[in-house]
Amino acid sequence: MKHFYSLFLLLITSVAFAQLTPPSELQAYYSGVDFSETGNNLYNNLATEIIASHSTFLTYSDRHDYLYNADEDLSNTSNVILIYSGDSRNENEYLSGSNSYSPQTFNTEHVYPRSLLDNSNTEADLHLLRSCDISINSNRGNDPFTAGSGTYGSTGSAWYPGDDWRGDVARIIMYVNLRYNEPFTDVGNLNLFLEWNAIDPVSPFEDQRNEVISGVQGVRNPFIDNPYIATVIWGGTPAENRWSTLSTDDFSKLELKIYPNPVKNNIVYFSIKSDLDIIIYNVLGKEVITETVSINKNYINIENLKKGIYIVKLISEHGQVTKKLIKQ
Repeated sequence: MKHFYSLFLLLITSVAFAQLTPPSELQAYYSGVDFSETGNNLYNNLATEIIASHSTFLTYSDRHDYLYNADEDLSNTSNVILIYSGDSRNENEYLSGSNSYSPQTFNTEHVYPRSLLDNSNTEADLHLLRSCDISINSNRGNDPFTAGSGTYGSTGSAWYPGDDWRGDVARIIMYVNLRYNEPFTDVGNLNLFLEWNAIDPVSPFEDQRNEVISGVQGVRNPFIDNPYIATVIWGGTPAENRWSTLSTDDFSKLELKIYPNPVKNNIVYFSIKSDLDIIIYNVLGKEVITETVSINKNYINIENLKKGIYIVKLISEHGQVTKKLIKQ
């Protein structure tokens, strides 16, 4: 049966929020959303547009044709990344009676449990599906999410997704609430998801999933596009505003350049005019390096990082920018 419930907003109306302006590549998609709104008004406006943009409805069996492209390992296109464990497995190892490949080691996790969903359209929405090790998927079952730290696992009758997957889970659950009006209370609580959304930033892997899935279904997950949307709707600890850009003047003050990029010799240099805090995240959004650089020491050593793609957040008194770094 359909869930009817009241949405208790954490938002204090007197709070001033940063302006939400989608980047040029997303302006057409979000053209019908009035981002000057806040709280429940923004929620309803955004939900209307998200529902309208969902143009293709898959059957559950269709997931085999698309999910493994969405979950593709950015460092190995023959593999997929599994939620919770973070393992990289051959994409052909999915469990299916029609799959002749052996072994079959992973199946499909409904981050918002399938048995709690209200209709068949929901169960096949790729945004809430993830490739997952079979035994780990079984261990999680339908347990709601709970607070924790470290790696994934059960806490009593609840489930902690692991530090590296908190944000991913939160943004999926928020999408399900926005798109299908499914309640937070069946799978945890809103305060917890807001905290996870702020603590664990969007990763390149999530961005890939959003692009692949929107290409198939038409609908995007707005909380991946910009986690700060959740802050404007529900309040809580401010999440990253991915649509916040530096002014031309501020950018010229920073004169930010990273070189060489791609990097081969483990030393990354920064062209700067003032001190910068550097945070580097891997493709799954895990923080792997935090350092400060200055005019006198304008480089960092990344010898402990594996070859691959990383996201570098550069923070100064003027603002922050995010850049991609490739280690070869």
